[in-house]
Formats: sequence, C-alpha cells, structure tokens
Amino acid sequence: MAGAFPRHEKSLEALRSRGRFRQLMPRDGHDFASNDYLGLAGSDVLRTAASDALARGVPVGAGGSRLLRGNDAEHQRLEAEAAAFFGTEAALFMGGGFTANQAIFATLPQQGDLVLYDALIHASTHDGMRLGRAETRSFDHGDAADAGRVLRDWRAGGGTGQVWIAVEAVYSMDGDQAPLEPLMALADAEGAVLVVDEAHSTGVFGDLGRGLAHGIANRPNVLSLHTCGKALGASGALICGQKVLIETLINKARGFIFATAPSPLNAALVRAALQELQQNPARRDQAWQGITHAQAEARRLCGLEGFQSQILPVVIGDDKRTMGLAAAMQAQGYDIRGIRPPTVPRGTARLRLSITLNTGAEVITAMFEDLARELEASP
Repeated sequence: MAGAFPRHEKSLEALRSRGRFRQLMPRDGHDFASNDYLGLAGSDVLRTAASDALARGVPVGAGGSRLLRGNDAEHQRLEAEAAAFFGTEAALFMGGGFTANQAIFATLPQQGDLVLYDALIHASTHDGMRLGRAETRSFDHGDAADAGRVLRDWRAGGGTGQVWIAVEAVYSMDGDQAPLEPLMALADAEGAVLVVDEAHSTGVFGDLGRGLAHGIANRPNVLSLHTCGKALGASGALICGQKVLIETLINKARGFIFATAPSPLNAALVRAALQELQQNPARRDQAWQGITHAQAEARRLCGLEGFQSQILPVVIGDDKRTMGLAAAMQAQGYDIRGIRPPTVPRGTARLRLSITLNTGAEVITAMFEDLARELEASP
C-alpha cells in the first residue's frame, strides 16, 4: 500500500539517491563538529552559573513574550551588559541567531531600500529578505569592489533608498573573513548600513572575543549580531546597534513580538559567558593555540592550507564521496560531519572541521594523520 504522502516519499528517495539525505546523529567521538569553540557549553563555568541563578530565583521559563509578562530582569541585565561589552548603544536578546537574522532583514530594510548581500550569506538572512519589502542583490563572495559595483549599478538604475550591506564576519562553511575595512569604507561613502553577523567570530576574534567588527561596532551605520549558542556556550542571540534600530525591532519584528521570550535562566548563562570572556582571556588564548596547531597539522599532513579561522573546510566536491569520508572518520572515533548542498554550493561538498577547546593537540594530530590516509584511499 502506498504511503499517505507519496510526493514527500519520492522527494526523500531522490535525496537518498544523490547522497543528500539527512538524518539526526548522536554525539559520538572527538568533537570536530560543534561550534562550542571555547568549550563553555559543558563547562563548570556555566554549570555554576546555572546553579547560582536557580538559587537566587531566576525562572527557567519566561511564561510569555517580552512585551507581555515574559520580560525578566535577567533579560534586561544581559542587554545592558552586552551593549557595554560590545560597545554599542543598545542590545536586544532573542531566542536564536536564525530568528534574529530573520527579524533584522524582514523588519529594518524598508520598501525602496536595497539589501546588498554577500553571495555566501547565511540562510537566515535569505529568509529574512524574502519576508521583507526591500530589493535584494548579491555581490561576489568576499569582494568589496564587486559590492561597490552592484551598489552603483542600483543607484544608476534609479535606486534612492537606504542600502544595507549584509556580511558574515567569519563564514560558517568556509571559515574565511569578510573584508570589513573596505566594506566599511563603502558604507561610509554611500550612506549605507553595514550589518555584520559575528556568529562565528564572537568569543574567538577581537579584543576579549568581542568580534571582528568591534572597532566599528559603535558607529551609527553598523549593526552587529552575536549569537550565544556557539563560543558563548548557551543559546540565543544579541542584536547590537543604535537604539532606534533596537526599538524598531521591539515594535515591528514579528519574530520578537509574537515569540515567547528566551529563558531567563539562559540569559543568566549568557551573562556568565560574557563575564568569562572578560575575566579569563587565557581561555581564548588556549583556543587559539589549538587553532594554530590544527592549521599547521592540516598543512603538514594533508597539504591543506589557506585557513583563516577555527573552521577548516576540506572541500571534496562529490556528495557521496564526502559522506563516505565522514563515515570513515566517524568509525575511527572522530565526530566529523559532511556538508552538502544546499548548505554549500553545488560541487563543493566538504568535511567541515571545527577546532574547539573540547579536543586537545594530540587528538588533532592523530585526526589529521587518519584523514590523510582516508583522503589517499578514497576513490
């Protein structure tokens, strides 16, 4: 008997045949897959913070949206401390980076505006742009000159609205950095707003882990997003920028207005993570020792180089070969995941190696030794 949803079954079978079927996997083996860059997610720092917060009566649940009864003192303390730490006029805490990015681009750019985005921008930005009313155009990945060309073409065609330039400080699948200096110069010259997603740079890059855009974050034409579920070890996201933009989101962003507020307990954990960045810079230094070691071993053992961050993509190309290599490495005790389209462009399926404080130097070296053998043996 045919299933109740034959079109869905056919679609899933097509994914299986192309090596793109996804399924949930348990955590197992040495961590080369998470975004827990500073090892905070399972740390005593956050365990103690959780215990202390519960002891002083911080609620686990919010009980409603922030605009109803869900606005807790922990949310407001976090926002004040985050604005001070990241050097911005105001901050807004939301439930996750995807929701926050979606809210930014669905709400702030207005009809007649232009969102000018890097070709490899995150899916959450794309979803926000689809919900918004502004025109959208892409520029070549990491190419500020092309961004300027696209912007000027739009102006020449009659575009007169506000321009919003959307980039990731560190790109989640390539690990490379946005050219923030020339993009900031472009924004200044053209009266544009630079929106920087610091998801993979928060905690790792910048003074005390404030991110790659910290030096420009206080400027009126910069908006930054710091997610809390990666290096900060908790969950949620902080949108940081001018007060007028934060108040616009509070009043108009559907993803904020109609969503139950993030857990006040989680806000307390993010506060503790930000305090850890300030009080224990040795944690970040230790993380960079591991990152530098991994980059050197990737070059020495596998001939892989050109990495700019804690994210080391090993581009394979073919989807099925990529997943076969991932399975082989998993069988040897390494939690390494294969990344396929549509997460990355067609023909660029890859192993995404993430270097965190959860994995020591000896394991990193052993992993690259095993990876070298698997790459040589893989057809």
